[in-house]
Amino acid sequence: MIRLSARAESWPLAKAFAISRGRRTETELVVCEVSDGSHTGRGECMANARYGETQAGIVAELEALGPSLAAGLSRIALQERMLPGAARNAVDCALWDLEAKQRGRPVWALAGLPPPQPVQTVYTLSVDTPDRMAAAARTEATRPILKMKLTGEGDLDRVAAVRQAAPNARLVVDANEAWTPAMIGRFATALKDLGVQMIEQPLPADADAALADYPHPLPFCADESCHTAADVERLRGRYEMLNIKLDKTGGLTEALRLRAAAQAAGMQVMVGCMVATSLSMAPAFLVAQGAAVVDLDGPLLLGQDRPHGLRYDGSIVHPPSPELWG
Repeated sequence: MIRLSARAESWPLAKAFAISRGRRTETELVVCEVSDGSHTGRGECMANARYGETQAGIVAELEALGPSLAAGLSRIALQERMLPGAARNAVDCALWDLEAKQRGRPVWALAGLPPPQPVQTVYTLSVDTPDRMAAAARTEATRPILKMKLTGEGDLDRVAAVRQAAPNARLVVDANEAWTPAMIGRFATALKDLGVQMIEQPLPADADAALADYPHPLPFCADESCHTAADVERLRGRYEMLNIKLDKTGGLTEALRLRAAAQAAGMQVMVGCMVATSLSMAPAFLVAQGAAVVDLDGPLLLGQDRPHGLRYDGSIVHPPSPELWG
């Protein structure tokens, strides 16, 4: 019999972090544990207000699932039982971890994947004034790739300032739905001239059909617009790249399906994260193998990480240990 428990946690950030939708100094996480009495599997998710999620709501949703798991609900059946989102992610990843411990085999082998190798992650710069973003970029200028959070008017000044402060870094930018269609024409070519290599989610998800009407001088990447494999066909022609986040897909199971669907459609893959601990990054690390852009810097933004957290050598992230997950 599988027993489920869920708990809410708050983790302070190393410093305040801001995107177009708001600013935070801590991150609200939920940890799900599933146990057969001998082995325990763990998964983690972040409550995201953008999708109407709260810590209390996620904990309640997970606790309500407990009797079904105890009665034999499988990980595959879970995909139909729960909607994609953070709650399903936590329990899906916990079930993968439990199965790995029960069978004495790593998750990558259970999923039919090759052994994971280290990957290079972006380092994210919180949105701020051009001068403050430049100062932050100067501190991180030796990192090979920086991701800038943007917010609309003034973004060209922000990128120009960061480019001057970190002349050798690759740059990708994320507007988090903050631009208008008129900004696409003004910003995209100018950002390419500044050396930006990708623009993430420039328009609101419910308005992104307009992207098909504008030239794409550099790749556009869907984030808030892309949740599961069912979204891929709709997004072709609007985006060249899809950002896979397990809190959106509802876990590793659907994330692997989404990656396969994106690749079959000829679209590039980015693997992203919420601001969370290494327990959230570990299953995403498997999806990140071979991705065009990897954004698994969540633990670098925290005041501290979990015990047995992922090892970061600068921007190089190493595979998770069995003590952490999988």
